[in-house]
Amino acid sequence: MSCSLRRLAVFCLGVLLACAACAACAAPVVVGSKRFTESYILGEIVRQTLAAQGVAAEHRQGLGNTGILEQALASGAVDVYPEYTGTIVRELLKRQGNPTLAELNEWLAPRGLKALVPLGFNNTYALAMREERAAELGVTRISDLLGPKAQALRLGLSHEFLERGDGWPALKAAYRLPQTTGNGLDHGLAYDAIRAGTVDLIDIYSTDAKVGRYALRVLQDDLGFFPKYDAVLLMRTAVDARPLARLEGRIDAAAMIAMNAQVELDGQSFAAVAKQFVDGGSSLRGKARQSFMQRLFGPDFARLAGQHLLLVFGSLAIAILVGVPLGVAAWRWPRSAGWVLGVVAVLQTVPSLALLAFLIALLGSIGLVPALIALFLYALLPIVRNAHAGLQGVPAGLSQAALSLGLTRAQSLREVQLPLALPTLMAGVKTAAVINVGTATMAAFIGAGGFGERIVAGLAVNDSAAMLAGALPAAVLALVVQAMFDVIERRLVRRTSG
Repeated sequence: MSCSLRRLAVFCLGVLLACAACAACAAPVVVGSKRFTESYILGEIVRQTLAAQGVAAEHRQGLGNTGILEQALASGAVDVYPEYTGTIVRELLKRQGNPTLAELNEWLAPRGLKALVPLGFNNTYALAMREERAAELGVTRISDLLGPKAQALRLGLSHEFLERGDGWPALKAAYRLPQTTGNGLDHGLAYDAIRAGTVDLIDIYSTDAKVGRYALRVLQDDLGFFPKYDAVLLMRTAVDARPLARLEGRIDAAAMIAMNAQVELDGQSFAAVAKQFVDGGSSLRGKARQSFMQRLFGPDFARLAGQHLLLVFGSLAIAILVGVPLGVAAWRWPRSAGWVLGVVAVLQTVPSLALLAFLIALLGSIGLVPALIALFLYALLPIVRNAHAGLQGVPAGLSQAALSLGLTRAQSLREVQLPLALPTLMAGVKTAAVINVGTATMAAFIGAGGFGERIVAGLAVNDSAAMLAGALPAAVLALVVQAMFDVIERRLVRRTSG
């Protein structure tokens, strides 16, 4: 590996090790949350409650669905997160009924988990339609969806509801519903879709703030299909729940709806709404929304930027250390080139979310490690391909001249071929770095942070300003990275041509 490339890899690894060392210095309680408004708020309330009592805590927000949070608890990546008893029974334990909290904890104990601190409200699933559309079809109960006029309704069900054991497949079987499922729709976008008339029926949470604002009719669960979904804190057995005991019974349904409304309808941040609750202060309703610049350069900007840089340059360093030798091997042994280039090309065609999900299952953890591995795999193709192409472009006469001067094959590679191939190789490194800046935003779905965290949060509440506050710095970072590598490339070209 040439000196310049070695220095770049060392720099990237230095960034990775420095950030990892900082992360290892403290062991805060890690609070998780799912990717919808209420979970964000409750997760932030838990974090701030712990912090107010001197317990170090951090909030990994928007970690996707129940399965990801279950895996995060099992691996220790998350210590506690807000969950609902019905979800614990049906999804995690694969049981039925409405057990008491004591019974629930008996079932959870073998998993090293416990459910404590009932918050005081039940947030059940439900189905909802626009009031005028429901009145037109005479639909008031879920059983009414069996009527001939209701069979052609367009469904806008959330992705998780379509997959859950207590979701659409089981509900459809219980009521023998004839409707065609259709494509999944993000929960945060479903309300706007039903208001616009794009869909007719959506799944909701009973504490959603937009139910009343959008004049929706909540259909009666006349067969009693949905269990109770009492909000609790699900945590690992080793977690000390005493600092969180003050939250028990403090949030009723009306209070939760009001907090959801402050975020979704009044434009307040999750942290601000949680702080108002934890401090017991006055309502935030009517307070001015944050300007876009305040959102863009908010208190989390430095943290997110550092996480994003760690993801990009950490994965890039690993890709250089692995990809350059692979490119050299493909050049040295031409028969292997087709296999090597073919495998790394196939890796880049795998959808990012699918690859992240596979790595979570394989590694048994979420966060930085699976995100780095995924980004490393995506960065391999341009580095391997350009290393191979750059070495192939070196004139054979120069290689022969180096050998005739007494250099070994390894010395010839190190002193002649790689330096001459370096401009082409660096172009591949640049491509990999720029690709990873954008792809790294997906890492927020598994708790690895970065600017994607803002995009995911904005998507959860359909807040375009929040999404733009994450997308814009990621785009600027991609331009900065490209400009940096352009300068490096020009210097290398001048050096090799000189």
